[in-house]
Amino acid sequence: MLKQYPYNRLGSANHGWLKSKHHFSFAHYYNPARMGFGKLRVINDDWVEPATGFPSHPHRNMEIISFIRSGAITHQDSTGNKGVTKAGEVQVMSAGTGITHSEYNRTKEPLTFYQIWLETNKQNVAPRWESKQFPTTQTKSLMLLASGYDEDRGDALFINQHARIYGGKLAKGATIEHGIDHQAYILASDGMFNIEDNITKETASITMNKGDGAEITQTSSITISAKTECEIIIIDTIK
Repeated sequence: MLKQYPYNRLGSANHGWLKSKHHFSFAHYYNPARMGFGKLRVINDDWVEPATGFPSHPHRNMEIISFIRSGAITHQDSTGNKGVTKAGEVQVMSAGTGITHSEYNRTKEPLTFYQIWLETNKQNVAPRWESKQFPTTQTKSLMLLASGYDEDRGDALFINQHARIYGGKLAKGATIEHGIDHQAYILASDGMFNIEDNITKETASITMNKGDGAEITQTSSITISAKTECEIIIIDTIK
């Protein structure tokens, strides 16, 4: 089953230096019908003005994944980690017993990124942070970016949850089949593409445009067809 959430119907916030679209209830945006999707709790589509950012603030017992769409983000935290994550790269922070961090756009260009929060399956672990560069060229399939499964260690960033996050770019005209282990939320980071449910056929297909989100349930396989050059993220996690 496919259920689409168009960009112009998402929750929103405008703080001047920060503009954000919320796929689920967050901060001052509250929608009781949009409190999360399984273990997926937050997806914020953020735009950050140059020379601004998020000052030090705490997190606890949450898996926080950032997919950088354009620009670069500078991270610093209370455990001594420092790093710059650039467009096409991904960073993961396990808040665990508690961590304080800041994130800034230290460049002269706007920063755009997806901030994704997953509920943890291991309470009070030692806080950790890491980032990884993935190929930014267009591919014939979506790369595994983050995973909570031992068999994926080394290939993807580790997260404390039974989930896999895929992402990448597809060339115009490309078609791929993608398996769904549990249920998935798909983000149209850029471009336009179609999604077809290969199993239930309850919703024949949907067309995703930049900024849209979609829930994928009750199926184990979808087909994605790129109508333009596009960038796609798939978050596959347990209920």
